[in-house]
Amino acid sequence: MPLMDINNPDVIKFLTQTYEKTALLRMKWNTIHGDKLQKAATLNREEKGYYEQDVAENSLIAGMATVTRDSISGGVNRRKKGIRDGVHIPGIADLRKGHSIIDVGLGDAKEDPRLARPDTDLSKDPVMRPIDPEEKNIIYEGIPHFGRAMYIRRRGVIIPEKKYYLRETSGWEYGWRLKDSYFSAHAPKYGRVWHLTRGSMSRSGPQPDPDHYKELEHRGTTKCHNA
Repeated sequence: MPLMDINNPDVIKFLTQTYEKTALLRMKWNTIHGDKLQKAATLNREEKGYYEQDVAENSLIAGMATVTRDSISGGVNRRKKGIRDGVHIPGIADLRKGHSIIDVGLGDAKEDPRLARPDTDLSKDPVMRPIDPEEKNIIYEGIPHFGRAMYIRRRGVIIPEKKYYLRETSGWEYGWRLKDSYFSAHAPKYGRVWHLTRGSMSRSGPQPDPDHYKELEHRGTTKCHNA
């Protein structure tokens, strides 16, 4: 809704009349309910000389009956024995199995001994896969090999699914375990099929073939018709 132009004479006249009408309505309401306003604004009750401590004491005395009642009922309930409806209380042995990294097939206890844990062990699964000892020793090499930079460079070449058991960031969702997908299991053998597969797997979707893939247009013989 556009704003009103307060410089317009018609708008100024409308606002002035509205303000006057509102003021008259307020005066009329105050005149009608003046007695009630005067009574509500004036304190005519008898002064009793109470202090804040007296008010708090009266509130505590009024609540003592409730405290006594709750104490009696609480004592009776404390002497009662709890009702045991459960015949068997589940424990660690009853936890659901079959969801560990080994059961899912993402790791092997021979490669990572941390995965070989008993069922009573409730610690978290490891996040990263074991690092090759040769790569781990690179980080301790000093100048002029620059072990830290070389270690980061070599680890950056490895795909995330070879370094972690599960997706740790949302950026890894695209392309995660791509070798287990349908496209890798049914790898194309010809170039044209590969272009279709690559277009289906790309972020932007299928794209048209380049110009050099189009067939040549052979110009045939034409006849000239004179008017």
